[in-house]
Amino acid sequence: MDRSLRNVLVVSLGFLLLFTAYGGLQNLQSSLYSEQGLGVAVLSTLYGAVLLSSMLLPPLLIRTLGCKWTIVAAMSCYVTFSLGNFYASWYTLVPTSILLGLGAAPLWSAHCTYLTVAGNAQAEKAGRVAKDVVNRYFGMFFLIFQSSGVWGNLISSLVFGQTPTQDPIPEEQLLSCGARDCLMATAPANGTQRPSQELIYTLLGVYTGSGVLAVLLVALLLDPVAADVQRKSGGETLSVWSTLLSTFKLLRDRRLRLLVLLPMYSGFEQAFLAGDYTRSYATCALGIHFVGYVMICFAAANSLCSALYGRVSQHTGRIPLYAFGAATHLSCIVALLLWRPSPDQLPVFFVFSGLWGVADAVWQTQNNVLFGVLFDKNKEAAFANYRLWEALGFVIAFGCSSFLCVSVKLYVLLGVLCLSMLAYGTVEYLERKSPAAPLAAEATEVAAGGEIQTKM
Repeated sequence: MDRSLRNVLVVSLGFLLLFTAYGGLQNLQSSLYSEQGLGVAVLSTLYGAVLLSSMLLPPLLIRTLGCKWTIVAAMSCYVTFSLGNFYASWYTLVPTSILLGLGAAPLWSAHCTYLTVAGNAQAEKAGRVAKDVVNRYFGMFFLIFQSSGVWGNLISSLVFGQTPTQDPIPEEQLLSCGARDCLMATAPANGTQRPSQELIYTLLGVYTGSGVLAVLLVALLLDPVAADVQRKSGGETLSVWSTLLSTFKLLRDRRLRLLVLLPMYSGFEQAFLAGDYTRSYATCALGIHFVGYVMICFAAANSLCSALYGRVSQHTGRIPLYAFGAATHLSCIVALLLWRPSPDQLPVFFVFSGLWGVADAVWQTQNNVLFGVLFDKNKEAAFANYRLWEALGFVIAFGCSSFLCVSVKLYVLLGVLCLSMLAYGTVEYLERKSPAAPLAAEATEVAAGGEIQTKM
């Protein structure tokens, strides 16, 4: 196995262990801590911290610590959130969620930069098209990473499945499930039985151990690429002020201003699934012990499709994949508006989560590749912008969760999806229409250096 592929596997396995813990916890926040809206408040605070972190920290930390140690430090922030859940209160969950949020943007920016640099270097060494190698690395990463949702949710379902069988869901509760759920984010968990504190501690112990293993794996086995990042940045050591401003300076690029809706929509749709679908559909109609199983279907579909899209995009380009993802989510949103969830329709809960994963895999793989290709010379700032706008989508979605009906959230999601696809289509059209545009000029220049070629 070549060194580059080994490093991709180390990063992927580290994220698998880390998000086995965090993903499972995130999906349970709105159901476990529903009193006084603690769960959604924690998630909103968390992504608010991600938003602030995205503006300032990623370029600075990556240039100071390098990609590897930025990843290690940021992963440690995630572990503190697992620890904070052992004594769940406003005084423990809010501070640890802020710490996690501050680490999230550097973590993802460093990971995206690492894979892009590794892919470009391997392509140059092997004489291959860099975009195809980067696509392959991201596809491999998301195949492994997205499976974390399977393991994290399976663990929570198996642990919480030991709760004594609860009474059937009353008919009057079912009437307020799904799109008809209004102002329920601060109410108790719709009459569903809460797991015992002993079971919650067992789950948190497993999650914390998984996070610690992730930190150790990356710290001990991942090769640093800080020198490569510095060299590809032109060999200059930017001032702290210039580094902090690089995220905002990139917004001068018209392409980025048009594309910010893509990561925003990614934040909206992930927040809806984690905060609203898990509570207003799965927990409301089936019970909290079914949340994990429903989300396993999402994670499995997401993982498999991530690997598939990485290979398919080499033959089709990214436009058909974006069209497919948009059509799938559009169909799901309309159906969720019309569907009245009931325990008698158990397979339907899994169909929706599976289709949501099929479409989400498009955003997770193609958005990352798109930003890496379009802004190859400013990767750290580009990925920081990506996480910034994605975090804004999360903050808005979770922030509005406690006072908007689910039907309104679905209409908002539908509108943001349409606008983001319109903006993305505009970028593709402008680049095709103007071969001398900055993207084409940059792609030609970089391709001449053996790094990357663009394919629409």
